[in-house]
Amino acid sequence: MKKIAIIGSGSWGCALAIHAANLSHQVKLWSFSEEERDLINNEHKCKFLPKATMPQNILCTTDIKEAVEGSDMILHVTPSKFTRDTLKKYKMYVKDQPIILCSKGFEASTLYTLNEVVNEELPNAKIGVFTGPSHAEEVSLGVPTAIVIASQSIEVQYLVQDTFMNENLRIYTSSDVKGAELGGALKNIIAFCAGIIAELNMGDNTFAALITRGLTEISRLGVALGGNHNTFYGLSGLGDLIVTCLSEHSRNRKAGRCIGRGLSIEETRKEVGMTIESIDNIEVAYKLAQKYNIEMPIVNTVYNVLYNGLKPKEAVTMLMTREKKCE
Repeated sequence: MKKIAIIGSGSWGCALAIHAANLSHQVKLWSFSEEERDLINNEHKCKFLPKATMPQNILCTTDIKEAVEGSDMILHVTPSKFTRDTLKKYKMYVKDQPIILCSKGFEASTLYTLNEVVNEELPNAKIGVFTGPSHAEEVSLGVPTAIVIASQSIEVQYLVQDTFMNENLRIYTSSDVKGAELGGALKNIIAFCAGIIAELNMGDNTFAALITRGLTEISRLGVALGGNHNTFYGLSGLGDLIVTCLSEHSRNRKAGRCIGRGLSIEETRKEVGMTIESIDNIEVAYKLAQKYNIEMPIVNTVYNVLYNGLKPKEAVTMLMTREKKCE
């Protein structure tokens, strides 16, 4: 049995808490919200996972010190834009337990990956990245899922694998932290585009083209930033891309549908009701592509849809009528 601190009580934090608790681990789940804390502790429910039940051996607390102190590992599951501020709240309680990043995204102000944020705040921390095609709704119900733990520490890889792997959750190990992080962060942008083309009633051909060419863009930028090319064709790249582009569970795809039917960014945030990493990260990906001189026509086009008033249908036409290329 392990003592596991989970920082963040959104859908993925709660799904991981359910999985860990079902394996008889002792789980302390931190929430910033007293309302969410009381719902989890008193009614054993997560408002983001209406079909799931929170096991009795999960304690939710709004005291981050209580959650972290004495833990064997920390799963950090806040939205990417809150990673640094939340880490500052608990980093003084971290001893030698690893910090496992379960969020997918960037820090907009620095263009850092989340691993880089933790490294800057806690230079000696043992860090892992837990990522892959894993909708919280399905993990919380025990649907068979395969994901990746990436870390430069073999000890951390095996600790996470041994702690969480069972017949419902198959866990592969990797040392490519950068590639695993970037695959998870960048696929949200392509899933957002998938929502737009779904709303425009385009077909399977269009989805196949988007996913294939989107993966090309992800791997181009990912390799330029230090990821291994093969990683982007594994679970944390192609696998996560497929599940997020094609599933109605995906909040990023749902957000794209909202934009596709003409809603503003703020109206989209309100309708989705949860963090939309794609909207937060499109500008980051656009800036990184400019910085490293990487050709990313899909990212550039969706950036113009969000921030420069380009109409979604016109965006598709622009992509389809670009200059002739060799694959």
